[in-house]
Amino acid sequence: MHFSMDWRSVKFDWNRARAFLVTAEEGSLSAAARALGVAQPTLGRQVSALEQELGVVLFERVGRGLQLTPSGFELVEHVREMGAAAASVSLTASGQAQSIEGSICITASEVYSAFLLPPIIAKLRQIAPGIDVEVVATNDVRDLRRREADIALRSARPTHPDLIAKKIVDDEAQLYATPQYIRKMGDPSDADFIGFDQNDVLINGLNAHGLNLTRRNFPVISANHLVQWEMVKHGIGIGVVPTHVGDAEPLVQRALPDFPSITFPIWLIAHRELKTSRRVRLVFDLLDKELTRRLR
Repeated sequence: MHFSMDWRSVKFDWNRARAFLVTAEEGSLSAAARALGVAQPTLGRQVSALEQELGVVLFERVGRGLQLTPSGFELVEHVREMGAAAASVSLTASGQAQSIEGSICITASEVYSAFLLPPIIAKLRQIAPGIDVEVVATNDVRDLRRREADIALRSARPTHPDLIAKKIVDDEAQLYATPQYIRKMGDPSDADFIGFDQNDVLINGLNAHGLNLTRRNFPVISANHLVQWEMVKHGIGIGVVPTHVGDAEPLVQRALPDFPSITFPIWLIAHRELKTSRRVRLVFDLLDKELTRRLR
């Protein structure tokens, strides 16, 4: 089916939208003007003109800074996607993606690093072969402010103002075990589970969904989630993994078909260098596009 866009419905100017986006990210007109290399009054006029074109108020003044209004919050993600698309068009048209060089460090959980990142890294190597990639597969939080990584995938939104975060999706996890283990399992609250060395958060989360587990239910533990997953596949007990991993594994099945999925947000996070580094921007935008496509 051919989709025809009604271009007459597009009422606003991209330069004004860009002024709005950078002001939202920087938190003030003065900082946004410096980032864009334009005069502050010019930037202020662009933002005001966009508000008039759209018929909404985008910012409210708080102290010396600006905060997004509810209408501004609704619009900023759409404009951010426009900015990413505009950058991609520019890079593609000029052939610059091939010429971008340098290194990038991506940190993600062990499961995401092993199951989600490889096909995306393969695509990145095709698009920008000059970028060297390091993947830090860890469940520990790396500090982007101290440059322990350039880009992170996390399940919690950062609060530090030096970090830029975009929520990709709410992911889901489930309980899995081998069919042989499920057949002999009996009461799930008496079953063996495989967990981490610090299980209280996991226990509380599972019990909130109707189970009655204690530490005695975890006779086998490992701080490494991939090791846990191998234990599950060998029939040692029940483990928790994202559904896009568990459902694709033929050796296991959902241990409790009626158990509600455990949901958690996935945030893509970068330092504010994202706005000035073509290398970081290219990788961030590719991760955004591919993770959204694969997790939805």
